[in-house]
Amino acid sequence: MPDQKHEQARSLSIRIAAELGSPRFYLQHHTEMESSRRLFEQDPIVSQCLEVVAAYGDCYGHGLLHVRKVAVDAGAIILTELNGGPPAADAERLVLLAHLAGLLHDIKRTEKDHARAGARDASGILATFALKDRERLAITQAIANHEAFQLPDALADPLDQLLSDALYDADKFRWGPDNFTETLWAMLEARKASLTAVLPYFPKGMEALGRIRETFRTPTGRDYGPEFIDLGIEVGRRFYEEMTAA
Repeated sequence: MPDQKHEQARSLSIRIAAELGSPRFYLQHHTEMESSRRLFEQDPIVSQCLEVVAAYGDCYGHGLLHVRKVAVDAGAIILTELNGGPPAADAERLVLLAHLAGLLHDIKRTEKDHARAGARDASGILATFALKDRERLAITQAIANHEAFQLPDALADPLDQLLSDALYDADKFRWGPDNFTETLWAMLEARKASLTAVLPYFPKGMEALGRIRETFRTPTGRDYGPEFIDLGIEVGRRFYEEMTAA
């Protein structure tokens, strides 16, 4: 597809998503999102991690834009779940772990069983950061558990489990509107593929999206996650109809 037509098609997907509106999570948990974003932007360990992840490049459409969003959303999910729970300092430390897990979760996206491969690679990276051994383990466990449609390992520590589940849910939030406004175009660019080549697979792909609806793991994810997926499917449906009718 010529570049101009490619950009026109992407603009169409963005317009459709805008017409449908923002997912409720961002509207009802704006405070948690802003807190997570502030912590993300201010922590020197996060900055150090960003430099490492940037060197990996765009892993089939799962580059810095994707992992930054997963990291911030995972932190916001944790803050939502911990409302009225541990002291602020402890909650912020867990948010840091979520940010690091989010940034590192797709560093092996191009490999088979990328979640566990990424966890192994992340272990070496995390060894260079000012973290405790149990914190490094919690992050790598979360990364190993983030693959869709695979049975995750149960974790003994409730906060480790929360970290793992928040990473999974934040990653699957991206299967919503972002799937068609951002990820699709990054994947096409990474593979040097055309939209024309993938359009016939849209109906089957949207069926796969629907299977994610019932897999969210935290109470927050189960509350808000299905709406992300429904919005994503609707963006995809309207986009497919307009593109195939053109």
